[in-house]
Amino acid sequence: MNPIESHLHEPDTSFDGGDLDCGNGLLLLIRKHIDPLPRGGLLEILSTEVSVDEDLPAWCRLTGNELLSWTKVKKQRSFLVCKGKLSDRSVDAKIAVAPAVTEAKIERLRRDPISPPPIPPLAVMGIGSWPRPRWMIEAMHAHVEGRLSEAAFQETADDAVRLTISAQEKAGVDVVTDGEQRRDSYASFVASRLDNCQLIPLVDLLPLVDHPEEFEAELRALDIPAGDVRHPAVFGKLSRSRPLVAHELNFARSVTSKPIKTALPGPYLLARTMWMECISDQAYGSREEIAEDIVRILREELAELMDAGAALVQLDEPVLSEVVFSGAKNKRSFMCGALSESRGPEHELGFARDLLNAVLEGFPQERTGLHVCRGNWTPDESVALAGSYAPLVDMLSQVRVGAYLLEMCTPRAGEMEILRALPPDARIGVGVVNQKDPHTETFDAVSARIARAIDLFGRERVLLHPDCGFATFADSPICCTGSAQDKLAAIARAVETFRR
Repeated sequence: MNPIESHLHEPDTSFDGGDLDCGNGLLLLIRKHIDPLPRGGLLEILSTEVSVDEDLPAWCRLTGNELLSWTKVKKQRSFLVCKGKLSDRSVDAKIAVAPAVTEAKIERLRRDPISPPPIPPLAVMGIGSWPRPRWMIEAMHAHVEGRLSEAAFQETADDAVRLTISAQEKAGVDVVTDGEQRRDSYASFVASRLDNCQLIPLVDLLPLVDHPEEFEAELRALDIPAGDVRHPAVFGKLSRSRPLVAHELNFARSVTSKPIKTALPGPYLLARTMWMECISDQAYGSREEIAEDIVRILREELAELMDAGAALVQLDEPVLSEVVFSGAKNKRSFMCGALSESRGPEHELGFARDLLNAVLEGFPQERTGLHVCRGNWTPDESVALAGSYAPLVDMLSQVRVGAYLLEMCTPRAGEMEILRALPPDARIGVGVVNQKDPHTETFDAVSARIARAIDLFGRERVLLHPDCGFATFADSPICCTGSAQDKLAAIARAVETFRR
């Protein structure tokens, strides 16, 4: 497409990208401004960078947006991009503009703290996520893209949570989760709940990695659709003007009397995920600085969850395994392993420990947990990380948490005996079924793992669960609902022998 003298249409909103190129943050700024627009909305992008002449049309083709025209006067360029196709544009549509960077004031509900039911020894529970119905996934995409209102989305999610909890109760669990039905993934969903943070499609981030072609090939190998999966991008100081997950707990309490476990992405995971120097440094000077705000936000959320009656709040830190495991087949099992800063294992583990303890300080230890696994993108075991807990157990022992919920069924996790080094007053959650295995484990196999855990840690300390969630990523569930229910039921049947 050649430049023209002037655009034929007036933009709905505009921003100046200056001399940024597409690999140095411009695409993220485009996404910041185009996402709030309805389909058919028009965005003007001003730029003085010559490489944008070729890169922006390629991005438009890749993302399904339409480059309508562009103009050029000396170095100054103006590109007019339609979100979707121009044929989608409605004359009567109310056009939104990109939200400004905000400083939020949180309004926390005042209430008397709710005491949760106790979690018994040998309690059976899921790790967190549950396969979403197709209509829930469709609603999730429509909501992110601005085609479904917040109220309609939450109402749809309520129905999905009812089904999820019912399936877990039928399986015989002792502790339920809401299945993370409102989340696009176990971690990135926070970008849709925080101020000055936004979910960006992975396709926009490919220019930011060192070797985009190689990285894109790895995504394909891991069955990760770069156009569907989104990643957090920070555009200003992070703040929390509404709960991250407390609203999920509040609704779950209305449909079950069982103890409820709520999962939160851990502070190290979020710091690794949210710190991207090309964009985050507009608001923060370093990863350590953004981590301070992440800790503050998680403490605010944890306080609300405790008051709301969470029986167990689980902090997810699966990327710890990426820090210590390496090898030919252990390339990247986590997005933040490619998109963010990481130093040597000793530094990273110390950083993670300090962040976790900063979040946990002062809260009831017996109601907090930590989950670690080795990647849950795909059922293909060959592309996931492998290695025992030996390089992690010392650091894990220094985290002041009440329970460790650990992947243990898969042979990739090594020997259970290593976990005896964890603090003797902590509960040990042991993965006794593998969500990646399409077959439901036999009664004898599950019973043997339970017996081994009791021998090592004592009956009072043991909790039982799958290795990881059943649908860590909404668009790429590890298994179907029937398989998830069958695997939890297999644990529930096997544990009865040990309760007599």
